[in-house]
Amino acid sequence: MPAIDRYMARLIAVPLFSTLVIAAMLLVLDRMLRLFDFVATEGGPVSVVWQMLANLLPEYLGLGIPIGLLLGILLAFRKIASSSELDVLRGVGMSYGRLLRVPYYYTIALAALNLAIVGYVQPKARYAYEELRFELRSGALGASIKVGEFTQFGDNMALRIEESRESGRDLSGIFVNFRDAEGGWYAASAEKGQFLATDDPNTIIFRLTRGTLVHNSPGFVTPRVLTFTSHDLPIPLPEFGQFRARGDRNLERTLPELVVLGRDPAQSEQVRDTSRAAFHFRVVEIATMFLLPLLAVALGVPPKRSTSALGVFLAIVMIVTYHKINEYGEAVGGLGRIDPLIALWVPFVIFAALILWMYHQIAHVPGGQPIGALERWAGKAAAAVARRMPGRRRMA
Repeated sequence: MPAIDRYMARLIAVPLFSTLVIAAMLLVLDRMLRLFDFVATEGGPVSVVWQMLANLLPEYLGLGIPIGLLLGILLAFRKIASSSELDVLRGVGMSYGRLLRVPYYYTIALAALNLAIVGYVQPKARYAYEELRFELRSGALGASIKVGEFTQFGDNMALRIEESRESGRDLSGIFVNFRDAEGGWYAASAEKGQFLATDDPNTIIFRLTRGTLVHNSPGFVTPRVLTFTSHDLPIPLPEFGQFRARGDRNLERTLPELVVLGRDPAQSEQVRDTSRAAFHFRVVEIATMFLLPLLAVALGVPPKRSTSALGVFLAIVMIVTYHKINEYGEAVGGLGRIDPLIALWVPFVIFAALILWMYHQIAHVPGGQPIGALERWAGKAAAAVARRMPGRRRMA
């Protein structure tokens, strides 16, 4: 690569990957707190939180990659413009089209990566996430025994433990109550207890030490009481329902699956509309990435003698607003009110025309500045606010 291309690649890489990492971390931290609360409420192991976050990461990357690409290119052009390097490059004959060569290398690579994520990885990861939620709610992942509280194992067994040591391997102060299918029940209290695995995956052994067992059955006249030094209590594990198959929701369907459903006459009209809307939404989001370098140049190069960051703010507002418009178009197209092709691609054409006009203004119109009027208005507003700040001395 020529030196200028290597230089542009370095300028873009730092803000691009920094933005991507920061955005992913913020989204993960926001969801992590809720997941810890959910897992603790359901009594599941803490390790499942990391599995759930890993399955959410593709979704966060699908959102963060376009914003990271936009800010990476925008801040790179803003840097060379504010340091007058852009004037030097333009003076030696380099056009904006030539300077956009490296940004489009990044765009092609990240668009391909994002297509793989939203088209194939994210649907399967979303299904795995929903499966973990189902298993937590059903208890299939195993319930954590809370010390000092009654813990339910299915509908027939309750267990209370006063103290737990060595990560649950040494339990003391045990009380167990169990009801069988024949209408009998038994209750046991013991000083110590330990869970042991068996050859039968549907049964575990709870070994109790030094305690008393009370057993009652419909055939007993009076309950039987047994004092024991060691007693193995077989505990049948509850049966858990099977999670549904993948593809029950559009979020869990890959792009080829959406295409097949959208064209299948055997499916209902609602399924075809929602599938086509989801397909066009994902494709439009990928296609929009090829407009981001042009938008970044148009908003990243400030007017002469200006240090305003209005372009950065406006770029984020535009891309987020357009994303919300696409979400609305997907919802309306899925309801069948408007053809998904129109609901999603017409806003794309309008957005593309606006970006192309902005790029034409800065790249081909002498002295052109697509947001020059906004820059002047923002500068006057900032000056007016600064004049009214307390403690500022008025000029005579």
